[in-house]
Amino acid sequence: MPADYALYQEMAAFVRGRLPASPETAVILGSSLDAFAGKLQDPVEIPYGEIPHFLRSTAPGHAGKLVFGALGEKNVLCMCGRFHRYEGYAFAELTIPVRLFKLLGVRQTVLTNAAGAVNADYRVGDVMLLSDHIKLTAESPLIGPNIPEFGPRFFDVCDMYTARLRNIAKRVAESFPVRVHEGVYMYFAGPQFETPAEIRMARILGADAVGMSTVTEALTAAHCGMPLLAMSVITNMAAGVIPDRKLSGEEVSAAAAQTGDAFADYLAAVVAALN
Repeated sequence: MPADYALYQEMAAFVRGRLPASPETAVILGSSLDAFAGKLQDPVEIPYGEIPHFLRSTAPGHAGKLVFGALGEKNVLCMCGRFHRYEGYAFAELTIPVRLFKLLGVRQTVLTNAAGAVNADYRVGDVMLLSDHIKLTAESPLIGPNIPEFGPRFFDVCDMYTARLRNIAKRVAESFPVRVHEGVYMYFAGPQFETPAEIRMARILGADAVGMSTVTEALTAAHCGMPLLAMSVITNMAAGVIPDRKLSGEEVSAAAAQTGDAFADYLAAVVAALN
């Protein structure tokens, strides 16, 4: 998308016209983690293909629709399916969802993803709250002309993964049978899984989990000045953590589906508790 604020306004006007109320919180669901959307009351669905200038989700396990609904007393806008660099989208295009949220009046965003564990103490089914990330690629979603209506040319990212929201998620976890960690997520562009050597590098650099998403959305939220909570569902041990174990997309999807209901319950409680 060109750096044209008017196009974002057109997109937001269309979505706003389809919603019965303004969303307070937005949630982006990762691969095969759509069970959360089923918890929204009185849902309103908008396929991505109907939204002007919006992208199309092509990755397996991503339904490709917005779902708006109530969660307790909160109005929530949920993205069932996100966009990735490996789908062929330019990094600048990956700013679109969070910028749409900003124009719709969203106060905070929650990102979820399926990730591979670098930390050998993690287990499949665990949840990691992102405290920081590592991105070695020089690309950024904010390269190109700045749109000042969203944020400044240069912006701080020290509290990009908002500590206040992580603390809420940790308190909620005390009431759920889920192992929750805090850790560092390392971004790889994909679509191939990482090599064992890359995972050894990630461990040396301080990463606890790896994945192919989330970072572009987090940077966009920081640019917009939007509080952010991000969490990874551990769906596999990363390459080489278990010797001679091969990785597959089917394994990731199956693990996400298996833990999906329990994670959806936890996520719903977290979103309801956010303030």
